[in-house]
Amino acid sequence: GQKGLLVATPVLAGALLRVLAGALVDHFGPRRVAIGAQILVIAGLSLTWLIAPHSYGALFGVALVLGVAGASFAIALPLVSAWYPPQYQGTALGIAGAGNSGTALASLFAPGLAVLYGWVNVLGLATLPLTAVLVAFVFLASEPPQRRSGGGLVTWLPVLRSGGCWLLMFFYGVTFGGFVGLAAFLTIYFNDQYGLPPALAGSCTAMVVFVGSFVRPLGGAMADRIGGARALRILFGLAVVIFAMIGFGLPTIWFAFPAFFLGMVVLGLGNGAVFQLVPTRFPGRVGVLTGLVGMSGGVGGFYLASSLGAARQATGSYGPGFLGFAMVALVAFVCAGVCHRRWAAERPRLSAEADAALPS
Repeated sequence: GQKGLLVATPVLAGALLRVLAGALVDHFGPRRVAIGAQILVIAGLSLTWLIAPHSYGALFGVALVLGVAGASFAIALPLVSAWYPPQYQGTALGIAGAGNSGTALASLFAPGLAVLYGWVNVLGLATLPLTAVLVAFVFLASEPPQRRSGGGLVTWLPVLRSGGCWLLMFFYGVTFGGFVGLAAFLTIYFNDQYGLPPALAGSCTAMVVFVGSFVRPLGGAMADRIGGARALRILFGLAVVIFAMIGFGLPTIWFAFPAFFLGMVVLGLGNGAVFQLVPTRFPGRVGVLTGLVGMSGGVGGFYLASSLGAARQATGSYGPGFLGFAMVALVAFVCAGVCHRRWAAERPRLSAEADAALPS
């Protein structure tokens, strides 16, 4: 239970900070906000490395720093969205969202490095690629020629009064929540449930996270082609079947790994499909919507990771946690079917608004 709460905390912190990041993007531009956030993460990890905390409570400070890194998602997507026309939004945002593959790199390398050098030194080593990315970003990234101004928190109210906003938040809470929750917890799960050594468990986690990250552009392209709501209906239906099967129990890792592999493919495709809908349904509020939708994804990830740990502690089995997630996906499947019918009639009007919101 403590492990589940700890690994879920950065996800929740990133979720809440995405709202703030989305608002800052609308005011100051994504490039400036991205540089500031990256510097903050590097400084936080460097300080943690120097202090070297070893108590359970002190580790939550590291979790908050990692939450800032998670909030960068709400910065990258508005930057990309502003440069592409409506017919390419799903594909472009999917490619940008494939940056989630960094989670897979952490799962792949961090356990082995921790064995060799100690987990505290892993935090120090992590600042090296972060610094390299910061330098590249400073030289390569440009602010959009026409920034979409936010206008303050008051302007969020019309967006929050929209049922479409809450549905997108719910959909992303299932797709990205499932993705990031599993990414955070699967190493623990493979180690505890199937007795895999930590390094091997991390490698298995990395493989399923990699595939979930890199199919995200395909999910966006799929949504561009057949419509975001229709794509989500198909993907949520598959998610219900896969995670219900996992919840009822798979006897060996040879059955479990393919199931999680397919589950991550479905969730990754769903991530791309949801964000195809953000700029098409709310073309003038991409920054705020990215923050709100991204926040809900983080909340979903916190729920899944913490519920798996709680289920294991309370019942001796992870099954109830996975079955609960399958039930949530079933509700999303029904909602996506309703949205597909309602939103199809509004697509021409929203496409015209998206065209008007693009820089000339």
